[in-house]
Amino acid sequence: MRANYQRGGMGGGNMNAMLQQAQKMQEDMAAKQEELEAREYDISAGGGAVSLKINGKKQILSLDIDPEIVDPDDIETLSDILIAAVNEAIKRVEDTSNEEMSKITGALGMPGIPGLF
Repeated sequence: MRANYQRGGMGGGNMNAMLQQAQKMQEDMAAKQEELEAREYDISAGGGAVSLKINGKKQILSLDIDPEIVDPDDIETLSDILIAAVNEAIKRVEDTSNEEMSKITGALGMPGIPGLF
């Protein structure tokens, strides 16, 4: 018995188109990732008493503390404000990255892939 095989038959063109689309998405995502890593975000906490700058690689670039909030008898409050600022900075970077990447994957009809970014 001989199988009916056609070279480049049904689906061959679709497969090439899908592969090209996937390659373009990969290139777009790499370019966007590079752009996102170069971005800088300004974050403040404690009513502006603490401000920091973070980049898209989640590296703290600067940290400014208003001297008026430095109380040697209340280091815990300063610590809480610093933690809040750092956590907000990391969240902002991640949210922005996820949002920007989902624009690429969503535009191509692909749902976001958890853990990919």
